Amino acid sequence: MPGRVNLAGLDLNLLVALNALIEEQNVTRAGARVGLTQPAMSAALARLRRHFGDELMVRHGNRYELTPLGVALRHRTEMAVAAVERVFGAQPDFDPLTAEREFTVLLSDYALMVLGPIVANLLEERAPGVRLRLEPHGPSVIDDAETTLRGNDLLLLPHGFISDYPSQDLYSDGWVCVLSADHPTVGDSISAEELRSLPWVTQYHRPTAATTADRQLALLGFEHRVDLVIESFLPLPFLLSGTRRVALLQRRLAERLADAAGVRVLPCPIEVTDLVEAAWWHPLHAADPAHQWLRRLFADAAAQLH
Repeated sequence: MPGRVNLAGLDLNLLVALNALIEEQNVTRAGARVGLTQPAMSAALARLRRHFGDELMVRHGNRYELTPLGVALRHRTEMAVAAVERVFGAQPDFDPLTAEREFTVLLSDYALMVLGPIVANLLEERAPGVRLRLEPHGPSVIDDAETTLRGNDLLLLPHGFISDYPSQDLYSDGWVCVLSADHPTVGDSISAEELRSLPWVTQYHRPTAATTADRQLALLGFEHRVDLVIESFLPLPFLLSGTRRVALLQRRLAERLADAAGVRVLPCPIEVTDLVEAAWWHPLHAADPAHQWLRRLFADAAAQLH
């Protein structure tokens, strides 16, 4: 429906029903999930179909499948439900020792590996009843940062991708060259010429999605051949072992994985600025005492890295 929606004219219980229907793709199971009978859930589905002007779910044999609009609504509905839960779960103060609340934080597998264990320990010590949901992010969070930050509590992302939102610097990390421990041509150091001649493994490597290191190399006009692209960080060292490939990887992660992956870590002969990992959030969350506590938790975890 184009334009702004008149929320006063909507039954927001339909949001709960829509979320259950999209996730279950079954009227009976969706009704049981939210405590409605099958006829009541069918009536809710009918109202949703009238509102959107779309079937949302269509039957194929003995099962339902989502229409294209239903698929498009999946992520939006999840975030909308989470946002409503945060609004009505807000309290004037927050006691982590007694609180029972769930926070959602989006981060890369690199940040999860580096910071996650410390955060997990602090959470157990400080807030035994709080649940922290750590979920992976990808290029789509940058393409629609407004929606991402509205629907989640924190986004951990280096500087250089989004701006104009509140943020808190957590830690910095350098870039190092990683290659197989038994690399056939590289010795105790590596030159820029060798980097140009060797095949690379890199992450994302798209016009709108690249690591901060890849972006800097592009600005420097450094040309190199990428023959393997992956959508994460943790597997990268294991894809180098026993090959001629080379990669740039965050120093903290490379040093942790070097022995297990059978790779060597060497200084980069090209000056690449350190990344600065930061926590980002929507201004709507800024004054929430629980959210302020969450930001302190990640700041304290990052301080232990130093």
